This record gives sequence, C-alpha cells and structure tokens, in this order.
Amino acid sequence: MSLQYQSEETEEVVDSSPIPTPPAPVLTYILVTATVAVAALQILSGLEASIIAAGFDKPAFIENREYWRILTGATVHAGPLHVGMNCYALFSFGRIIEMLSNRAHLAIIFLLAALGGGLASLIFAPEGLSVGASGGVVGLLGYLAVYAFRRRRFIDRGFRKSLLINIGFILVFGLVLSQAIDNYAHIGGLLTGAVYGLVQIPSDEYVDPRGASQLVKLLGFGAAAVYLGSCLFSILLFFGYVSSQICRAFASISTSTPYLPTTVENRAQSGSGKFSHGPGLR
Repeated sequence: MSLQYQSEETEEVVDSSPIPTPPAPVLTYILVTATVAVAALQILSGLEASIIAAGFDKPAFIENREYWRILTGATVHAGPLHVGMNCYALFSFGRIIEMLSNRAHLAIIFLLAALGGGLASLIFAPEGLSVGASGGVVGLLGYLAVYAFRRRRFIDRGFRKSLLINIGFILVFGLVLSQAIDNYAHIGGLLTGAVYGLVQIPSDEYVDPRGASQLVKLLGFGAAAVYLGSCLFSILLFFGYVSSQICRAFASISTSTPYLPTTVENRAQSGSGKFSHGPGLR
C-alpha cells in the first residue's frame, strides 16, 4: 500500500471576483434636491413670507386645523445656513442608509421622524412656529445608531462612536440654543428613527437587512411621494396659488367652529411680520 503526501505549502487562493459597487443614493439625491429647491424658492418669494405661509405654526395647527403645516414645516428653512446644514446631514446619513439598508426604509424613516418630531414639538412646546427638516434628519441618525449596535460585529467601533458623538452634539447644541432651536423636534425625530430601527432591523446579525417586501417598497414610495408633494404644496403656498383660507375651508367642512386668525397671521396682516426669537429651527 502506498501513501500519498501533500505538500505543507498551500497556494493562496485569491478571489478575483469584482467587489460589488454600492448602489447610487438616488433617493438621497432626490430628497436633497427637493429641499434645496424649496429653499431657493423661499428666497425668491420672500423668506419671512414663505415661513409664515408654510411653516409649522402650532397655534394654527391646533386652533384652525391647518394640519398640513406639520408636513410643510419640514420642507421650509430659516435661511441658507439652516438648509445647508440640514441637507449636508441628510446627504451624509441618507447615502449610508441606502448602502446598509433599503432606500424604501430611508423614505419611511425620514417622513415618520419628521412627523414624530413635529408631534413632540406640538406636545411640549405648543406655542410659536418651527421650520426645518432636522426632525427627519435626526431620525436617520437614530436609525443608524440602532443599526450600528445591533450589527456591532460588522460595524467599526469608530463609526459607532461617531454616531454617539453626533447625537450628543445635537442634543447639547439644542439645549444651549434653546431660544432658537426646537430641541423637542430633534428628540422626537431621534426616538422615532430609533424605534423604527428596533422594529425593522433583524436581531439576527446574519439576516440581510437590505431586503424589503413589496409592501415596504410601496410604503417607501408613498412616503417619498408625500414629502415631495409637501414640497410642491409649500411652493404653491409661497406664491399664493393655494391660500391657507381655502385649505381651512376644506378642513372645517364638518364643523361650525369659526375661523380665528393666528398670532403669526395677525403680525403678517399688520405689516410687522417679526418673530420674537425667530422661528424655532429644526
């Protein structure tokens, strides 16, 4: 009987298959472009007038049933610096979510967090007016934080640390500048995104989180359409193609409650148009 021996030296196997290219962050580009377009048209139509027309005026939301404002308020901003910071953060976090998860989830998180941030602001700071998309943006950060810790085996420790630093910075920054920043909207958006992550991200680290059912894809398409439709509606409000009085008429068809002008509208009609501390930034 003969014996066959294998050499102790083994050949190194080199995987020559191409490295998959991450998908282009198409939805992130669309959301950022729409937000920048709204901001540009705000300046064209008059920044303060556009904020009065479409900002999240909470007394108007409650007293006059101007329910669209919780959505349009997330599409308008207080100036170039405000929209620039939010769009930079939206691009940074959005493209990561499109790479690690599914773009349908990006649209759903962004819309739900914007609504969650608006509701938190409405509950804890029901007076005044807020503008900005950062409730939705911070929701993306909350989702990524849950993702990074649920999949810590595959996510770099430095990335997890940077997410926590970002969250801490946003909360502290909001507290320091509480006169100008709507911190409740940030907290509400953050918690909404985190809760969505806890529900959606598989607890099994080896289940691919990039998969999405047809229902989720449909919901994602609907969420993106709602935000883009809100951008368009805000623009129509800026230029007077749609008036808030007409919208209120539809909202109050089934009630006889009389219309009461809000404080913001009173200032606009009297010509002062000034906010005591400026609109709350979110």
